[in-house]
Amino acid sequence: MITYLEAIREAQAKALRDDPRVYIYGQDVGQFGGAFKATKNLAQEYPGRVLDAPISEDAIVGSAIGAAMEGMRPIVEMQFADFSTVGFNQIVNHAATLHWRTAVPCPITIRLPSGGTAGGGPFHSQSMEAIYAHYPGLIVMAPATVEDAYSMLLEAVAIDDPVVFCEHKYLYYHLKAESLPTEAMPTGKARIARTGRDATIVTYSAMVHESLAAADELAAEGWEIEVIDLRTVKPLDTDTVLASVARTGLLLAVGEAFPWGGVTAEILARVASEGFDLLDAPPRRLNAKDTPVPYHPNLWGTHRPTARTISAEMRDLLRR
Repeated sequence: MITYLEAIREAQAKALRDDPRVYIYGQDVGQFGGAFKATKNLAQEYPGRVLDAPISEDAIVGSAIGAAMEGMRPIVEMQFADFSTVGFNQIVNHAATLHWRTAVPCPITIRLPSGGTAGGGPFHSQSMEAIYAHYPGLIVMAPATVEDAYSMLLEAVAIDDPVVFCEHKYLYYHLKAESLPTEAMPTGKARIARTGRDATIVTYSAMVHESLAAADELAAEGWEIEVIDLRTVKPLDTDTVLASVARTGLLLAVGEAFPWGGVTAEILARVASEGFDLLDAPPRRLNAKDTPVPYHPNLWGTHRPTARTISAEMRDLLRR
């Protein structure tokens, strides 16, 4: 069995092995192996290519952009997604616009350990995908499976555009697969994680698994819920979402991030404007509470959507 975290490590090892232009840069990624051990042993296996950075996300991303301009393919590790805001200017004003301004590609991959864990609190639990998806020029990935964590990271490194790779911390050790994949779906294509006829849940990252658990619960009551795993937040596969809504007529968008201006809002906006006639009831969304993420595990468990709250919201929608 291989974990979600091990898949990320193996993808980085393969990228380093296959392409001499690839290197890893971040705080404590060398001898220590990273805050979550995503780079464990890689500094020893690839000396001089897994480099510890100063505590300055602004400098980390800025240097990676410069290296990318000179032909390298940096993988940047942020210790937590929350800390990427310190490098925000470099990401959205420089990396995202570089090719548009200069015709020079910027093939950097920025790994963001995202989402909440029990006790993580407000500074180590945020989901930043909607913020980065707002800016043209950035690709935003949010893998929900071990297979996608591996194959999408390899694709991120190969893409000539800057990629924000949102890997969920809760999945690091909780998710396992039999083996690594040899084939993969392309970036920007959503996956039907579960087929159904009665309603559609559109989600991504760790919420895929909460949604699947909710669908299992509802199946025992006779409801067949389709679950769509977006895989990438930007680009967003609207066609697959609309095709599902055309089959079911009902939509619930689920995300762990804060609700205001989020991915779920974008999903509802697209379906309402491009597929209004497909809907049998107003579309709904379910997000974390609009407050900072709490420290206490019990509070955190009620702050984010869970299988229980997703199934409750879906029951209400089904009884429209």
